[in-house]
Amino acid sequence: MAEQGRETRARFGLAEVTGPSMVPTLLHGDQLLVDYRASLRAGDVAVLRHPLQQDLLIVKRLVERRDEGWWVLGDNPGADGDSRVFGVVPPDLLLGRVRTRFRPLARDQRSVLGVVAWLVSAVRPVLADRSVSRRLRAR
Repeated sequence: MAEQGRETRARFGLAEVTGPSMVPTLLHGDQLLVDYRASLRAGDVAVLRHPLQQDLLIVKRLVERRDEGWWVLGDNPGADGDSRVFGVVPPDLLLGRVRTRFRPLARDQRSVLGVVAWLVSAVRPVLADRSVSRRLRAR
């Protein structure tokens, strides 16, 4: 049974990272496992609809819950395209929490040693950074 006001959808989905806004946590080309039913808290990395262009999906870190919604930032302080530009994100634009990233095999990793190194590092959980909210308030 679906929750009131929420559409029924699969628990998990895949997304692909484009651009540098989440470096070093996520790199361009990374594949993401997104949990659409996870509860969201400050520090989580989430997939959301861009507040000014809602057909565009973006990946940002949830920094602080405010009355109007979430303050979100990219992990790369030199990149723009987060709440510093568009303000808070209404809760209905948040789609899900990023659980895991899958880094694609690089072209130069075709040797046996390269493939082994890739297998060891390619799949990593995307962990929440619970300290981001404290760092925001300290500024």
